[in-house]
Amino acid sequence: MKKLLIPALLSALIVGCSSTPVDETSGAPVDSRSGSGVAPVTAGGLDSRGLPKELTDPKSVLSQRSIYFDLDKYEVKDEYKDLVAAHAKYLVANKGFKVLIQGNTDERGSREYNLSLGQKRSDAVKRSLTLLGAREDQVESVSLGEEKPKNPGHDEAAWAENRRADILYRAPDGRGEF
Repeated sequence: MKKLLIPALLSALIVGCSSTPVDETSGAPVDSRSGSGVAPVTAGGLDSRGLPKELTDPKSVLSQRSIYFDLDKYEVKDEYKDLVAAHAKYLVANKGFKVLIQGNTDERGSREYNLSLGQKRSDAVKRSLTLLGAREDQVESVSLGEEKPKNPGHDEAAWAENRRADILYRAPDGRGEF
């Protein structure tokens, strides 16, 4: 009898410890709650990336997302301070939104120099946004150096377009530009 009981118990133990395959194509259930504390965006609908149209409508100042810099400089010029202030105001009113500031340079200079200068440019815009009321956790700054030129040319006009910091938005639901 003992000879039959031990194999039966081992079989039961093995079957009890086996796992059933998990369907990895479906995600975990998400608890949908209203009143998330995110300030509502203004009316106007969403674009294909899930961003409010006021961020992408060419008639809106918020659709302008590049701040340009002089050669070897990283101070936000006076002509862009109102633009930065408009983005800060939007972030203050819409606490769930986040931005990524990408600092860019032209192709002149070493890779290390351009990465450093791009970081200083993105940090300057970040500093301006936070001084104007955006929360620190809403704004991230990175440098792309010369790696993402807006204009692929090799003259002063092209270089002027490439010396910039770009503002990319992400909505509270994770959709957006980054």
